[in-house]
Amino acid sequence: MHVVNVRLENLVKRFGKTVAVNGINLEVKHGEFIVLLGPSGCGKTTTLRCIAGLEKPDEGRIYFNERDVTYLPPKDRNVSMVFQSYAVWPHMKVYDNIAFPLRLRKVPKDEIDRRVKWAAEMLQISELLDRYPHQLSGGQRQRVAVARAIVVEPDVLLMDEPLSNLDALLRVKMRSELKKLQRRIKVTTIYVTHDQVEAMTMGDKIAVMNAGRIQQVGTPEEIYLKPANTFVAGFVGTPQMNFVDVTVVSEGGKSYLDAGDFRIEVSSDVAEALKDYEGKGVILGIRPEHMYPIELAPKNVKGPTIKGVVDFVEALGSDTIVHVRVGSKLLVVKVSGSHHFTLGSDIVVMLDISKMHVFDKSSTKAII
Repeated sequence: MHVVNVRLENLVKRFGKTVAVNGINLEVKHGEFIVLLGPSGCGKTTTLRCIAGLEKPDEGRIYFNERDVTYLPPKDRNVSMVFQSYAVWPHMKVYDNIAFPLRLRKVPKDEIDRRVKWAAEMLQISELLDRYPHQLSGGQRQRVAVARAIVVEPDVLLMDEPLSNLDALLRVKMRSELKKLQRRIKVTTIYVTHDQVEAMTMGDKIAVMNAGRIQQVGTPEEIYLKPANTFVAGFVGTPQMNFVDVTVVSEGGKSYLDAGDFRIEVSSDVAEALKDYEGKGVILGIRPEHMYPIELAPKNVKGPTIKGVVDFVEALGSDTIVHVRVGSKLLVVKVSGSHHFTLGSDIVVMLDISKMHVFDKSSTKAII
């Protein structure tokens, strides 16, 4: 495997009048595991197929290091791709499935044998080499597909929702195994998913996509703590971030975010950042896990309180999610552990003011 950085410059791909990929710029460093995250139809799979050479871009360039591969056929790129559907050959045994791309490349027989056994050991499927795909479970078939992808020692490994057909428990297990495998073989990896938990647990970096554009690139922590706009803020995190339309007001030397049904006093730093928005509407964002029923608020959390009524409760065992009605607004609060709340009862919620976000209403970009 070579040291390969992947660079996309102003990549555009159209299908008729539909712009699937709209001017994407992205750099993936050698050995990095980057996740393209976004809803269905946002252009992430099309981007991956352009990198693989399965689609030709209408504009822009694709570079592997300084080599322009934009219009090279897939066989000349030394990339491997793992698909959602596994795509293993039903009439071939596992050994032959894994060996197939090596035979196409006319690799000597003893070298094929060595590499197939290496890949099978990596994916813990050595005892399955003599079986046919119909004798395997979905998880085992997916391991075969991954083994076949790494056996050619690709410069770039591309994965398109490879775990989405597996059941929930197996998905969690495979997530950690794929990540460990990627760290071991140090291959530059681009991974597509719409599952934010998958993205957060696996990616060194995440590129959040929407409507053919990249909204933000960052580490999982950056994406979660400092979302660039309301789309990223709303897409990452479960339950979704609370968004409230508020007005910036100043009274008696103090600044507030006024939601009508409640108002929040803000610090002088926040007031300074919002000085151009005086009297204007902005969007307040706060995650459900950064709001606490007052009796459960950690001692080190300081912030304003809001009075409301318990509207609905989801008891999930590990977490309890409380829907709180404040006048005409509904806020979602998430507390860890099992707690009992009575429907219709009064509740006082404290906001962790240090974790609050404010977004511009017209551009939807983060101000704070």
